[in-house]
Amino acid sequence: MGTNQRGIMQQVWDFFCSLKLTLFLLITLAITSIIGTIIPQYPNIDERYWATISTARRAFYDKLGFFDMYHSWWFLALLAIFSINLIACSIKRLPHVFTFIREPAVTISETQQKIFMCKDFKLQGSIDESRDKLAAFIESSFAKPVITQAGNQYHLFAQKNPWCRLGVYVVHASILVIMAGTIIGNIWGYKGFVAIVEGETINTVKSRNDKDIPLGFEVRCDQFTVTFYDSPGGGPQMPKEFKSILTLTEQGKEIPGYKHARVIVNEPLTYKGITFYQSSYGQANNPTTFYFTIRDRENGKLEQIALRPGAHTRLPDGRLAAIVDLTDNPGEGLAAVVGIKDQEPEPKFFKVYKNRPELDELRGDKLIFVFTGTDAKLYTGLQVNKDPGVWVVWIGCIMMCVGLCIAFFISHKRVWIVVQHGYARMYGNASKNQPGFTIAFDALADEFNRQNI
Repeated sequence: MGTNQRGIMQQVWDFFCSLKLTLFLLITLAITSIIGTIIPQYPNIDERYWATISTARRAFYDKLGFFDMYHSWWFLALLAIFSINLIACSIKRLPHVFTFIREPAVTISETQQKIFMCKDFKLQGSIDESRDKLAAFIESSFAKPVITQAGNQYHLFAQKNPWCRLGVYVVHASILVIMAGTIIGNIWGYKGFVAIVEGETINTVKSRNDKDIPLGFEVRCDQFTVTFYDSPGGGPQMPKEFKSILTLTEQGKEIPGYKHARVIVNEPLTYKGITFYQSSYGQANNPTTFYFTIRDRENGKLEQIALRPGAHTRLPDGRLAAIVDLTDNPGEGLAAVVGIKDQEPEPKFFKVYKNRPELDELRGDKLIFVFTGTDAKLYTGLQVNKDPGVWVVWIGCIMMCVGLCIAFFISHKRVWIVVQHGYARMYGNASKNQPGFTIAFDALADEFNRQNI
């Protein structure tokens, strides 16, 4: 390999090992992630959003991948470069850290003596006796020492938690594991959506790009129910809970444990790594029958009737009733428009509010109508996710928590004692939390004096 080639490769290596590159990538990823927060992402883009932007702006955003930012080529490229940067930095620095841990400086240099905290002590007895007593003291009070003779001195070195210096590299590794889990999920997983009408069965879902994805089993919606919060003002009611009752089958046979399984918000259903989340609901078809309870104002007698568009139904008092329309207006709620025909040539029209049954009593008619519902079927909208990399991501998250705890809360503590005849000097240093180590170092010195070695 020529000199020029080695020079270019060294420049590339130095580039990927650069701390400036790390900071640039972290800041860039943080800023670009804001785009995914501000701009709606597929598949959860409301049609009303498209009306707020021009066609040219939509095409520009779409070309840059802003509507699916976390899968765009440039965002994935930033993550790839960040991964290479982490790996390069670890490869460059990790061997030095391992050497520092395996081969610590057992004798203290003059430079270290000037900057590390120290305490001076007077000794009794010979230098060998003092060395042995100090070794026993430091082993019982701190850690087992390594004894090294340097000229007419002995250097006793002891340390605690040298492995904590690897905490930052555990964090580095956890980021790579999380990225690997994300890649696994993107390649072998998917996110889709499916709408199932009550009583119907599906075996495929729609992906983000509107492609059919086979599930490998069937999903039947046995029942869908929705409950609402009370609306004292008579306005539209907010949904309180919507629930799907599903049955999973394979080749027409019900899967044990998955018959009439329920799916509600925050309680998904998972089978073979595929998870169904309750997402939305709606009316699947136009109603053909409207159901009412009629109460006679005089005697209180109740009767159930059904009204159908285009047909007249005879009421208990002989008049004819027909359904005219179904409205759902803001501030009023769902209402059926009913027409009643008697001897007069023109029918009388009135609204029966589903959420305010007491209002029809104010109409003053001898028959009071209560709108109980229609035969329209509902569909359940389910978000469908398959992510085989989720456990890899969880492992990475656990690794990150462990690595952060090691990096921030565990300190590498070192103590040297230089022993010579009648005299000793103790030095100490910690990789972090110097105030805490100072207190422990002073306590160690006090115990040293108390034992009067």
